[in-house]
Amino acid sequence: MEIVGKITQVLPAQEGVSKSTGNPWKIQSYILETLEQYPRKVCFEIFGEDRIKNNPCEIDQIVTVSFDIESREFNGRWYTSIRAWRVQQGDTTANAAAQPEVPGTPAAAQTQPAEPMTGNVQTFDAAAAQDDGTDLPF
Repeated sequence: MEIVGKITQVLPAQEGVSKSTGNPWKIQSYILETLEQYPRKVCFEIFGEDRIKNNPCEIDQIVTVSFDIESREFNGRWYTSIRAWRVQQGDTTANAAAQPEVPGTPAAAQTQPAEPMTGNVQTFDAAAAQDDGTDLPF
């Protein structure tokens, strides 16, 4: 999956040592704000020191984040994490390549209006839909 947005926060890195293998680990979390009309904030993380170094993120940077979502249960509660495996500079979605970006305008506002539907369009006929005594909605 992918999401495009602006990095608004870089949270402190967390480090530790695995209890089972004794190997060190590092995880870095970031807050991304989407570029939609109603922006949403998403916290994603990059796991592993090499991935953190290979995918640098800075505040106010527009990025495309490729990620996996995973949920885990612990003591009857569910926890969800968004793990990024690639962070690219700028908006690299197909729509962004087709249309030039206008500074200060969200990508969603730059899309062209949809073409009107043509072909076999069915309409609802209230006279034909009379009550036949069943509880079915169709």
